[in-house]
Amino acid sequence: MLDRWIERVGLRRVIDQTREAVGLDLRPHERWLRDLRFKTVFDVGANTGQFVGEARKIAPDAFIYSFEPLRACFEALRDGRRDDPRFRAFHLALGDEPGEVTMHRNDYSQSSSLLPMAELHKTAFPETRHSTPEQVEVRRLDDVAAELTLARPLLLKIDVQGFEAKVIAGATETLRVADVIIVETGVEALYEGQALFDDVYRMLYERGLRYRGNHNQLLSPDDGRVLQADAFFTPAAR
Repeated sequence: MLDRWIERVGLRRVIDQTREAVGLDLRPHERWLRDLRFKTVFDVGANTGQFVGEARKIAPDAFIYSFEPLRACFEALRDGRRDDPRFRAFHLALGDEPGEVTMHRNDYSQSSSLLPMAELHKTAFPETRHSTPEQVEVRRLDDVAAELTLARPLLLKIDVQGFEAKVIAGATETLRVADVIIVETGVEALYEGQALFDDVYRMLYERGLRYRGNHNQLLSPDDGRVLQADAFFTPAAR
């Protein structure tokens, strides 16, 4: 997501303070999300908890379930929310079938992926070139969700560095009860073998969901073209 690059260059605090100073503590789409009064949030690809803070602004009373496969990031995520009784972290990756796989743990953790990094990513963001392997457990979101008590409305956020199609394939039943999905979609391939926007759009359309616009876009630092975007989807009837 674009937010990870904002965090990287140290702009998040400045942006938040400026918005609050001028009375814009929530962006327009955040006000829309807040008004939906989510009771459950799935945070798939949580890293160290950046989205949890955003989710708490738009869904202060929701139960948040976060999923993070990298051990160091999971521990930071879990420890950072110890005082939040409506939060639970899972040390898991999500995909289309259970198992154990090798993840490419990047020196810049938010670029880590279950897929190898494409050359375009390395060229555009050279600080992310180096990765090391880490074994991680994978489960299907539907299988985990079946073990939980879920209340609606439900927000599902997916940010898994090119592995989105696999998460969606393992979440058919969860998608039936999701009221809003925010999913990172590639416009150009930053990871080898990743599904791009058209693929994700088609998968979600076939499951009764409709594209509603973008949350953020990541631009190439070289020429400004769009590389990926965080897309909104909701059920067709909404």
